[in-house]
Amino acid sequence: MSDNNLTSVASQEKLVTDMRAVISDAEEILSATADQTGEKIASLRVRAKARLVDAKTRLIEAEALLVDKTLDAAQATDDYVHESPWTAIGIAAGVGVLAGLFIGRR
Repeated sequence: MSDNNLTSVASQEKLVTDMRAVISDAEEILSATADQTGEKIASLRVRAKARLVDAKTRLIEAEALLVDKTLDAAQATDDYVHESPWTAIGIAAGVGVLAGLFIGRR
């Protein structure tokens, strides 16, 4: 999997996390204003609820896409390791050495 795809997956994970927070905050606001009356607030609540439903739907779709991409990345990694086991071992050893050097300097 390329660095671009990894960045894309990471940004999608952040988007999903941010969307969850926004939805949660909006639900709290709607709950806190439940006792408010008036035509303007009622109209605002209806629009907000409709947008929340839409946001939840898009969040579910984004999560499904993220899971698919993660599974694709895992499959690509598995295929690569099976096709080039010694290269994968060498890369893992190199990363381990670099991590050890980095941690050792602390």
